[in-house]
Amino acid sequence: MKKQFKPYLLPLALVVGLVLLFTVPVLHNSIVVASILGGLLSGGLAVGLALRLRQTRILVALMFFISITLLFVDFTGTARHWFGGFAKVQFLPAVLALNVVVVVVLLAFTLFFGRVYCSIICPLGVLQDVIARLGRIGRRNPYSYSKEKRWLRYGFLALFLVLLIAGVGSAAALLAPYSAFGRIAQNLFQPVWIFGNNILASISESMDSYAFYHEDLWMRSLPTFIVALITFVLVGVLAWRNGRTWCNTVCPVGTFLSFFSRFSWMKIHFDEDACKKCGKCSRNCKAACIDFKTHTVDYSRCVVCGDCLEQCNFDALGYYHKPRLAHQPHSPQSPQQPQQPHQPQFPHSSQDSADPGRRTFLVAAAMATTAAAMAQKDKKVDGGLAVIEKKTAPRRHTPITPPGSWSAEHFAQHCTACQLCVAECPNGVLRPSANLEHLMQPTMSFERGACRPECNRCSQVCPTGAIKPISKAEKSSTQIGHAVWLMHNCVAVADKVSCGNCARHCPSGAIEMVPLNKDDANSPMVPAVNEARCIGCGECEYVCPARPFSAIYVEGHEVHKSI
Repeated sequence: MKKQFKPYLLPLALVVGLVLLFTVPVLHNSIVVASILGGLLSGGLAVGLALRLRQTRILVALMFFISITLLFVDFTGTARHWFGGFAKVQFLPAVLALNVVVVVVLLAFTLFFGRVYCSIICPLGVLQDVIARLGRIGRRNPYSYSKEKRWLRYGFLALFLVLLIAGVGSAAALLAPYSAFGRIAQNLFQPVWIFGNNILASISESMDSYAFYHEDLWMRSLPTFIVALITFVLVGVLAWRNGRTWCNTVCPVGTFLSFFSRFSWMKIHFDEDACKKCGKCSRNCKAACIDFKTHTVDYSRCVVCGDCLEQCNFDALGYYHKPRLAHQPHSPQSPQQPQQPHQPQFPHSSQDSADPGRRTFLVAAAMATTAAAMAQKDKKVDGGLAVIEKKTAPRRHTPITPPGSWSAEHFAQHCTACQLCVAECPNGVLRPSANLEHLMQPTMSFERGACRPECNRCSQVCPTGAIKPISKAEKSSTQIGHAVWLMHNCVAVADKVSCGNCARHCPSGAIEMVPLNKDDANSPMVPAVNEARCIGCGECEYVCPARPFSAIYVEGHEVHKSI
């Protein structure tokens, strides 16, 4: 006998989940465990009751989707304190981070409930649902059943595994669902968020209020932006036309979880006696996995969205555990419900810091209306008297990877190019690489700011373990590179002026000003770098007044070391 829905259980589950999520961070790494418990408890109670399935799925999915999206669009660093755990319960990041607890819980959850991970926890899956819902406006019964294309599904999964094992993380990242959503959010959603913030900042400033502050809006990497745009268009078109095609054909995580969902304890079942073969379930299944003619459901593709349950007008579909009875799959009698064994009672319903080099630029309204204003925004002026030429990144022989990444090899093998650390970097130091070997994986450059020793935000948000959590004290003693001085670029030599910016701003005291010619009393003072003390923070490169190339720049180290 099916359990009746108790209205107070859903809000109770949500309250308990939120309490676990927001009040347990006093324990070590408990934000991850709290996120798992909060999300699974909220959805699990309602799913276990097998009632209000669709409404509960939408509510919990929106909680995950909004939280993860805020992680990528928020530039203040506030969201990571509240929602950082939502990124760490994503399946692939948990695998790469060797987070066994999360992986085991997600697999167990799939074995019990089916592929609810894809419809609740995965942000790219929820994004497909949102686009598919918009695509159904004005279209009745837009989908149809189709057989799975195994050669495509397993082909993409095999390709993904080969790339991952071979260490070609940037290529594997093209198929990873969480990383694909991260690039879309950081490259497409965050600019819109910042643009809206700048409009509010202009309005508040006109009223002598500083509740908002302007944030620079700039493109970190054109190749990554193009990849994100193409991914969004492909996913969007497929979702608009056919619902979950990307999820059930291309996504390697969905294909992997499908091996477990075939044997899930809770499943969608048909009551053949009640079914009138109207076909509404098949024509409204965005996973294209319901064949109403044969009363079968492809459980490897079903994401337990609950849409079919709502569309059925004859109570012929139910979500429950169906005991296997030999030669009696649709027995009319049941010891618990003699007259109505297959009529589950499903109610139906309708559907922080600012960049040290921050500059003042024109108000957002002018930026949106004229190209001249957009060009003016990118200019940096000194007192309104002269335009200062922008810096150009030097050609580094060894790219710089963030503190906590241990080595370039470790970083390349674990990073899925989700861009979360790029979105969280407060000073614009991290940006996606344009190098084909490490395409889209973050690298460091110092044209817009320096990697301050007191900031460890990127290591706190990385969900894959590519950047291990590192304390501020550890960061101050971690050498990720060393400074190199270029005499021909130095203003003290070329322009015969006194400078010393690099030495004054070096946080580790690794730079000392010495005479270029010790035998000449009038010799200009130039920087001498003590590589043993330099940590490669890039402060010297950032503050150097030489343009367009700094007279001092940082070369990365293949392997980081403590000093």
